[in-house]
Amino acid sequence: MSGVATPAELAGRLETVGYLTDEALATALFLAVAMAQPILLEGEPGVGKTEAAKSLARALDTELIRLQCYEGLSSADALYEWNYPRQLLGIRLAEARGEKPSEADLFSEDYLLARPLLSAIEYPGPGPAVLLIDEVDRADDEFEAFLLELLAEATVTIPELGTRRARFRPLTVLTSNRTRELHDALKRRCLYHWITHPDTERVAAIIRLRVPGVADWLASRVARSVGRLRGLELYKPPGVAEAINWAGALHALGVSTLDADSARLTMSAVLKYEEDRARAEGSLAEVAGE
Repeated sequence: MSGVATPAELAGRLETVGYLTDEALATALFLAVAMAQPILLEGEPGVGKTEAAKSLARALDTELIRLQCYEGLSSADALYEWNYPRQLLGIRLAEARGEKPSEADLFSEDYLLARPLLSAIEYPGPGPAVLLIDEVDRADDEFEAFLLELLAEATVTIPELGTRRARFRPLTVLTSNRTRELHDALKRRCLYHWITHPDTERVAAIIRLRVPGVADWLASRVARSVGRLRGLELYKPPGVAEAINWAGALHALGVSTLDADSARLTMSAVLKYEEDRARAEGSLAEVAGE
């Protein structure tokens, strides 16, 4: 597992690639790697679930293979499909030679297009890839059931070619915003960790890590201000990602103080709904800590 011996060492590697974690998450990710077991990360949008998988791949110096889930996602979209234009060309070339291609000729490796799940299973190494199955709660029940073989066995079945088993079992990270409850069968196959919104000090530390050159005072003020925004009962409370974006915007503008005016000018970096912007408008002085 790339020489990572302890959760603390993994946390250190994650920090070097720009991801600041706490002991609980570092331990959960370490166990997922050490036990070669999928892990399900749940939490509010913007707390760093997707970034955790991306950073894990960088920390372990391996490839990230990402599957973005959405409503209507099918196994063909996620696993493989056949290159129909190339198959048609093959048929025409065979006919031009007076031949008739067999089904085995047309449904062979030459015409197979690997999608993320098959790419992760067939990753050549020298170690496993990190497979990110992002926002699995957006997919349908049928797709969730399809994932069970992959998660349990690290295998997938292609009817025309048979079963493929991973030489290097992928380090699978599933994320969910909990827009719906996932089935117990899927959860049983995974380790589990709920990522909470970090406290103000940790948000400030994350901002300092992720926004090069940001002033300490600005990182701290943004962290506190995001905390105040989260107390306004917004439709979409800002998360860590928005705090980083806001600090980056203020830093890019070269602000010397975070006041109501600078907050108003940069709300587009932190609030993404007009209703939330309108609700925060009357509280910007308080939010900015004036």
